[in-house]
Parts: sequence; C-alpha cells; structure tokens
Amino acid sequence: MSLRIFEPRYIRMVKEVCANNSGFVVCMLNAQGDKKENQHIHEIGTYAEVIDFELLEDGLLGIKVAGLSSVKVKDIITESDGLRIGKCHTMEPWQCDIPTKQISPMVERLHEIFERYPELQSLYEVPEFDNPNWVLMRWLELLPVDARQKQYFLNQQDCTVLFSYLSALV
Repeated sequence: MSLRIFEPRYIRMVKEVCANNSGFVVCMLNAQGDKKENQHIHEIGTYAEVIDFELLEDGLLGIKVAGLSSVKVKDIITESDGLRIGKCHTMEPWQCDIPTKQISPMVERLHEIFERYPELQSLYEVPEFDNPNWVLMRWLELLPVDARQKQYFLNQQDCTVLFSYLSALV
C-alpha cells in the first residue's frame, strides 16, 4: 500500500519505525466507538513495514508499506501529539485447507477483477493465486461489508466461515 504522510505524529512514527527497523499497525475504524477511549479502533489490524519511501512532488513524504501479519491490539493510549500506541500480539495465520477445485471460482473471479483493475493488481508484487489464504484475504479486502463484519471474519480460527460466505456470493 502507498501512503502519503503529512501529519507530524505520522512523520514521527515513520522516523521511529525506520530507525528501529520495525513496523506499525494499520487498523480499521469503528464509527460507533468512543474516540476519547480509543474504542473507535478495531482490535484486529495489520502489522506493516516500510519497504520504500520518497519525497512526493507536493513535498509530502510518500511511503510504500507491506502488510506482514494480522495482530490484535490492546491497551491503546494516545500520546501528546495524537499518535496512538498499543500492545500488539501476532495472530496465528488461518488454517485453510480448501481444495483447489472448491476455491477455483473465487480465484477465477479475482483474476478477472485484477485484469479489469490493474491498479489493484499493482498492489501485489507477487500475487499468490495458488494460496487459498491469500485469495480469501484479497476478497475480504474487496468485500463491500462494514469493518465490524470484516473483524468478525478475521477473528475466526480458520477460513471456513469466510469461505462459506464467499461461496454463496461467488
């Protein structure tokens, strides 16, 4: 994912993660959550690392990040500049043993979407169409459902709930 960084709190965050050779977490927002209590941030996010950066034409910092794993975020606090910090625990990857024949309609539709929208395909240097987990996660990104529903799917121990849901759609 490419991001434009301009807020001082995020500039500080990028400096710190680059200096420490670490990453940060991107979370979905909960429109019903209390912002003062940091309940407007859903607990499951993506741990990401900066893989490239550049100075953009408008003078802003542009970064390219890669999501590496799902994490659960707890005990979020807001620092004086507004940057939010929390305790993160890496989630185990889904168990996903779906036979190729069963997932092939989803793979075919995803191929079609990537061909129709090359900007979407460009987000992935090496698409993993033969990896059921990867295919289902791409569908979860694309699904026009609210963040709460996506959090529900992400919170499962395996991919079967999402697979069943998508099977009915595709």
